[in-house]
Amino acid sequence: MPAGIDTGDTAFMLVATALALMMTPALGLFYAGFVRSKNVLNTFMMSVGALGVVVVVWALVGYSIAFDEGNNLFGGFGLAFMNDVAFAPRDGTTIPHLLFFAFQCTFCILTAALISGAVVERMKYGTFLVFIAVWSVLVYAVLAHWVWGGGWLADGGTLDFAGGVPVEMASGFSALAAAMVVGPRRDYGRAALLPHNAMFILLGAGLLWFGWFGFNGGSGLSTGRNSVLAFTNTLLAPACTLVVWFLLDLRRDGRVTAVGAATAIVVGCVGITPACGYISPIWAMVLGGLAALPSYAVIVWRPRTRLDETLDVLAAHGLAGLTGIVFIGFFAQLSWNGLSDGLVYGDAGQLLWQLIPAVVAPAYAFAMTFAILKVLGRLMPLRVSERAESLGLDTQEHGEEAYSSAEGAILVGTDVSVFEPVPTAVPVRA
Repeated sequence: MPAGIDTGDTAFMLVATALALMMTPALGLFYAGFVRSKNVLNTFMMSVGALGVVVVVWALVGYSIAFDEGNNLFGGFGLAFMNDVAFAPRDGTTIPHLLFFAFQCTFCILTAALISGAVVERMKYGTFLVFIAVWSVLVYAVLAHWVWGGGWLADGGTLDFAGGVPVEMASGFSALAAAMVVGPRRDYGRAALLPHNAMFILLGAGLLWFGWFGFNGGSGLSTGRNSVLAFTNTLLAPACTLVVWFLLDLRRDGRVTAVGAATAIVVGCVGITPACGYISPIWAMVLGGLAALPSYAVIVWRPRTRLDETLDVLAAHGLAGLTGIVFIGFFAQLSWNGLSDGLVYGDAGQLLWQLIPAVVAPAYAFAMTFAILKVLGRLMPLRVSERAESLGLDTQEHGEEAYSSAEGAILVGTDVSVFEPVPTAVPVRA
């Protein structure tokens, strides 16, 4: 190993990177359970597409924009095409630069895939792939540079341990813009568009939580105390979110739903993501419970509107991530993180630098996503045809289907939704 490389830290980060990469197919499974059976493969393939397109874009230019020195707003191109990304340690770490590159790549992949939840069951697959390629460079890489690559938020003192700004708020508010530009499904508001497989949702959520231990724990980039703290807080916060979500479900209609439980796990993981290495375990438990409240409220409210943000990425990721970012400003503790106290422990300035990204990052992500999709909409179709939407995107976009029981319906041109099993879970989406 080159000088400066710690083999224990490297081994830990190899495992963390694999866990974080697994989160994208886990997300595909999670999302696939929410859609109708005629769109299962297409929904999963949006996550698979991110595994290909985003990795290539990240290697060519995205990583350089995020982590090359550049200036306070935009990274340079010194690391483009993986120039100088080799076995020597990444500055400030004890792991190879190549491994740091790979770990950070998994974040960009997952974030791009998350946005698909806003446009499933009606967006052209090819257009979606082009969109995430452009979005990864102009939105994700820029926001990552601001907080992790030496940008203006990092210079000001913003704390974001594992992605509240470039991952959670970026995906949530980009999803809102995408839903507005692409528009609602043709049956939205006229038919019950219910999850087709609650077991997929539960399994996907469980795998996401498992992967999140690498996502958050690995963000410490070593086997040191920050990674241990992040790992433990990633256990505690979602558990508290689950308990609060159960209580909210019971108060609302007297029963706890499986879909709601899966959603709670994701919301808890999201809420703790930016704060996991900066707050004590007790405050992590408080944050987990608190994160449930705005997300649950918006998930219940949103279906009453004309906004078909299909899988509630805004509520589960945008709002929960925002909650976690602001929470740091109040409850960060120097004795736990070694960097800064929050307002409660005497540093009002930290709160200011958590509130600034809570405003700026959502605005930037929303505006840029809106603009990207508007431009793409002039160059290529954003949506499938009404007939393709009726028949299902699995057969129309991929020539395949998840469930052969619908084959006869497809051959005669019948809407395959009539063959869908009736879900037993209340459709609370994430």
